[in-house]
Amino acid sequence: MSVDGNWTIVVKSPMGEQPSTLAVKAEGGALTGTQSAQGQSQAIANGKVDGATVTWSNSITQPMPMTLEFTGTLDGDTLNGSVKAGAFGAFPFTGKRA
Repeated sequence: MSVDGNWTIVVKSPMGEQPSTLAVKAEGGALTGTQSAQGQSQAIANGKVDGATVTWSNSITQPMPMTLEFTGTLDGDTLNGSVKAGAFGAFPFTGKRA
């Protein structure tokens, strides 16, 4: 199954659940799209698809500037994995096709 489409992503951080939306398209091994949260939307970077493994990064400015590095596994209409949040470590995320 393809990762293409719209997703609801929830990061389980020490600050509570952090929801976002993800709109992506895979072409070859590349993944492009946008991620939106807290009223801000921006293009994802470094997006890749390798079998069922999906990776991308997103630079945020709130609550503080940092780059989030996502690694997930696609399983039908779910996309679950972890996100590395700079010096704060890694946190799990869950994703469901919207």
